Amino acid sequence: MSAAVLETENLVKVYGRGESRFDALKGLTFEIRQGESVAIVGKSGSGKSTLMHLLALLDEPTAGVVAMNGRPVSQLKPAQVSELRNETFGFVFQQFFLNANQTVLENVILPLKIAGVGPAERRRRGMEVLEQLDMADKARNRATDLSGGQKQRACIARALVNNPSVLFADEPTGNLDTATGEVVEDILFGLHRDRGITLVIVTHDDDLAARCQRRLLMQDGMIVADDSGEAVRSAGAGVGQSSREGSRRAGGHGKHAAPVVVDGPGLNEPGPDRSGPDGPDAGPTAPGAGTAGRAGQDDNAGEERA
Repeated sequence: MSAAVLETENLVKVYGRGESRFDALKGLTFEIRQGESVAIVGKSGSGKSTLMHLLALLDEPTAGVVAMNGRPVSQLKPAQVSELRNETFGFVFQQFFLNANQTVLENVILPLKIAGVGPAERRRRGMEVLEQLDMADKARNRATDLSGGQKQRACIARALVNNPSVLFADEPTGNLDTATGEVVEDILFGLHRDRGITLVIVTHDDDLAARCQRRLLMQDGMIVADDSGEAVRSAGAGVGQSSREGSRRAGGHGKHAAPVVVDGPGLNEPGPDRSGPDGPDAGPTAPGAGTAGRAGQDDNAGEERA
């Protein structure tokens, strides 16, 4: 059995105080093993996106422990946490967070630019992941020239450019039509199969969740089922929806909450699980999304040409 890459113990997240207090997570203890594919499912407000943010080191718990490869993250300095997150994790979201004023290649290599990788090496690595995703011929294109599926492939390329061992995907097919969404799913699960990447997916989509080896069903800030079979689907009947019959059937746009501005001009992050009084999941910024977007605005936009 593979070792645990992520572990939690009595994980608690609380927002607000007094009458406005909201307990988003209520003492969660579980682990995710290297190479697993795990779906975190549940109704809006169940705490699933809050949990992903804590696992991905985008936010800090109120109490309890998040451990990475056996080491509690609380033992690390903030700079060490940032370095660990940027070296270990990749992120794919429902919204694309692509800088419209930059080429596909420039968008893909922004995490490498932030990490201080030299121009030649980041171009080499950027083109390599674009080749793997059949997007090399789009390297010179502006992001605005891409279809929805191509934009999500560019986002996956950006998530892979740092060679992550864990890939977090928050409603990765929510803005795509059914056929395009299935292609993106195939890419994600192909990466999981071929590279051994640990895949953690937050989704309302029962069909997408069913492709994962394991499903965690969340309800009111607690994990009420943890199963690799059909128990989660049965326990959570009506929790999610089929991508073949639900949100993507209606014009290719899934249901999502009002956007939250992240730290890049013109970039918005979908506001997940807003059940708390202050929007419990509003706050953390995904590396390579808002952060990369700001870097793209501040650096020489034309530096990286294919």
